[in-house]
Amino acid sequence: MCNHHKDQKPKGRFGSALEHGAAHAHDHQSWSRRTFMKNLGIAGSVSMLLGRTPLTALSSAPLGMALNTTESDNILVLIRFKGGNDGLNMIVPIFDYGTYKNYRPTIAIPEDQLINLNDSFAMPNTMASVQEMWEDGAMKVVNSVGYEDQNLSHFRSTDIWSSSSDANTLDSSGWLGRLLDRQYPDYVTDPPESPQAIQIGSTGTLTFNNEEGVNMGVFVNEPEELFQIAQNGELYNALDVPECYYGEQLSFVRTVANSTFRYAEIIASAYEVGTNTVEYGPNLGEQLALVARLIKGGLETKLYMVTLDGFDTHANQNGTHPNLMYNLTTSVKAFYEDLAASGMAHRVLSMSFSEFGRRIEQNASGGTDHGAAAPMILFGEGLNGNGFLGAAPDLQNLDQVGNLQYDLDFRQIYSTVLENWLCIDPNLVDEVLGRSFERLPELGLTCQTPTSTVDQQAALLNHRALYDQGRIVVEYTLPESMPVKVQIFDILGRPVETLFEGYQMSGTHRHNFQTWGNRISSGIYVYHIMAGRRAYSNKIRIAK
Repeated sequence: MCNHHKDQKPKGRFGSALEHGAAHAHDHQSWSRRTFMKNLGIAGSVSMLLGRTPLTALSSAPLGMALNTTESDNILVLIRFKGGNDGLNMIVPIFDYGTYKNYRPTIAIPEDQLINLNDSFAMPNTMASVQEMWEDGAMKVVNSVGYEDQNLSHFRSTDIWSSSSDANTLDSSGWLGRLLDRQYPDYVTDPPESPQAIQIGSTGTLTFNNEEGVNMGVFVNEPEELFQIAQNGELYNALDVPECYYGEQLSFVRTVANSTFRYAEIIASAYEVGTNTVEYGPNLGEQLALVARLIKGGLETKLYMVTLDGFDTHANQNGTHPNLMYNLTTSVKAFYEDLAASGMAHRVLSMSFSEFGRRIEQNASGGTDHGAAAPMILFGEGLNGNGFLGAAPDLQNLDQVGNLQYDLDFRQIYSTVLENWLCIDPNLVDEVLGRSFERLPELGLTCQTPTSTVDQQAALLNHRALYDQGRIVVEYTLPESMPVKVQIFDILGRPVETLFEGYQMSGTHRHNFQTWGNRISSGIYVYHIMAGRRAYSNKIRIAK
């Protein structure tokens, strides 16, 4: 029952129920249980409790400080085209315009509405906003990107692009989630000071999930939610609730939800320091305006994902797709102009992707159905010139179901960006992506890190844990002689055992960690190697 002031007349049970129900319904219009549960599940933002004590208070600061992090301050912004982008109407193959036009008699972009990028390709004039970026060498196109055995399912293909798995492999972790998990193996209990990833929209993607299914980034459904956090340091107003029992419950739940956003205060601080110096449009523009403000405000987040929805153009494509291209390019132009005003544009690379392309042939509804290969566009000064990579789409040589065939595996772009832009050790890149993929030097990306001493630059090769009948062998290879310390920590960051401490020569070294008996219980542990001034870590799972 609702609480009432003394000067109010008591209401009957029927009236109280109406008041309670109306308040409940009103709140659910703007705040749903599903949204709350999604936000509650963000490990990068969740403050977990052990009894009444936050687990973060039990963490080992030295472990968190010594984890393997890249020295680069480069930033990657992923732009997801949700629904399957029609690449042929984004990058038009004018080298075979007749075939393109024949397959698309009513939805082909007219020649007088095209902006030539070179003698072979053009973009529609709805994308004119980025023409200057192309001419300035801050835009590249990667043609014919895809993967083997495309199954044309939104959900399955999204999982494949998010996890970087093969089409016949089910993987519940994401390519960037695994990267962050390797760099911060005790992320939940001892997270870094700033969020390592911020994701707006992209519901259902695995991109930032680790192997336990935990999202390693801050996730919000809509830019309004991140805007609310950035402005107020919290997502929900815990005081503006009805004066009744439901209101008390709602206030408590909202307070708990707010506390899950571990990074709310630092996001709000960065937002307050940063400012937007250009005008942004709606939709993608609102998202990129927030990202620009956080970057300019000094937030140390290196991974962002924004989402442009509406690409499932089965019908009336000419009424939808041109608007999407306009929103994309005007938003990207504003984003880089905004960053340039603070001298930060050179630090940011943006990369578009979608779960698949569209069919070359239009359908009876003036749209296109699910396809396979499609181009990706990258933006940023770090590309060091414009140009095209990958084989041109062959409109004369389609696959068995009439789709364009792919030339470059999307993981080649991933691996190149990780190594050559984010400066991730190549062995770790191969581990994160499951195997080695050929890098694409034609992208023009260069890893630049601060000048350091020799022992800071030296990297371990193939550090790993081997499981061998009741013991774990920590193995690593030193490229040169240096001081080394090898330790085992539990998941709470408490030291368990020092396996080695001293000076070692170059070459491969192994140290045993005995797990038999009652001394070591089942669970997740972390091996930590300090080699010279560089730190390397990874998880160990012990099951008895």
